Amino acid sequence: MTKLKLGPLTDDKPVKISLELPAAVHRDLVAYAQVLGRTTGQTAPEPSKLVVPMIERFMATDRAFAKARRDRSAQGAGGSAEKSG
Repeated sequence: MTKLKLGPLTDDKPVKISLELPAAVHRDLVAYAQVLGRTTGQTAPEPSKLVVPMIERFMATDRAFAKARRDRSAQGAGGSAEKSG
């Protein structure tokens, strides 16, 4: 069985955005949705529903982003502690 990086999608209230994708990316999203549907035993989700979980997964596994985020948080916390102390 194929091990995908995404699992079943949760139903969450969306924030609407509009973006244009290259046709090749859309075809890949359609194919990914079909594989995800077969893998999870559910109907294939709309390809547009994959974008957010994919971005979330990408950011969650991007070590450089996590480090930069921690560094930024540490700087913000350090700066406020110095001012108040």
